[in-house]
Amino acid sequence: MEATAVDHTSMWSLVSNASIVVQLVMLILVGASVTSWIMIFQRSNMLRAGKRALDLFEERFWSGIDLSKLYRQAGSNPDPDSGVEQVFRAGFKEFSRLRQQAGVDPDAVMEGVGRAMRVAISREEEKLETSLPFLATVGSVSPYIGLFGTVWGIMNSFRGLAAVQQATLATVAPGISEALVATAIGLFAAIPAVIAYNRFAARSETLINRYYTFAEEFQAILHRKVHTSEE
Repeated sequence: MEATAVDHTSMWSLVSNASIVVQLVMLILVGASVTSWIMIFQRSNMLRAGKRALDLFEERFWSGIDLSKLYRQAGSNPDPDSGVEQVFRAGFKEFSRLRQQAGVDPDAVMEGVGRAMRVAISREEEKLETSLPFLATVGSVSPYIGLFGTVWGIMNSFRGLAAVQQATLATVAPGISEALVATAIGLFAAIPAVIAYNRFAARSETLINRYYTFAEEFQAILHRKVHTSEE
């Protein structure tokens, strides 16, 4: 128990005794780390909810339910986490609107439906990629910010040696240790951000690909419907 207390006091002393610049660097890195962890939890929950909503909606869609009934249900009780529901509503709304207009060519109807669903997918893609630029920035910049704090702290340590007649390891070690803490905090902020960015980018791409697949299948169903009614 005593060893633990000593280690904690020693680590705290390294931070508290560092120069103002190094402490500022540490504060920036800690703030970036906390913010990135908040975004990691938010993105993780959002992607998990989006995948669950996609599975549930596809199950309802392929259950044989009437499309008009499904559209009314989705409109009366919309699920904000369901991106595929937004794609479906955008496509079916445009399909119904164009079908009500007299003299509209079936190919023009399908072109409008495809355009409406692509716009809806683009909006969902923007939502899925909201926090990715920040995580990428933290992952790429944090090590360099920490390295800047380390270099600055080592410069101060060697500058302080000029006032010492006999330089020993005990004289240099504390200053260098204080400086290296900045690099450690920078890596602590960067590594989770990089891992989260790669994971979220892959999961977002998977969801978007499934949205495009659903849109193509839905468009094929509407294509058969509009051409059957024209015959």
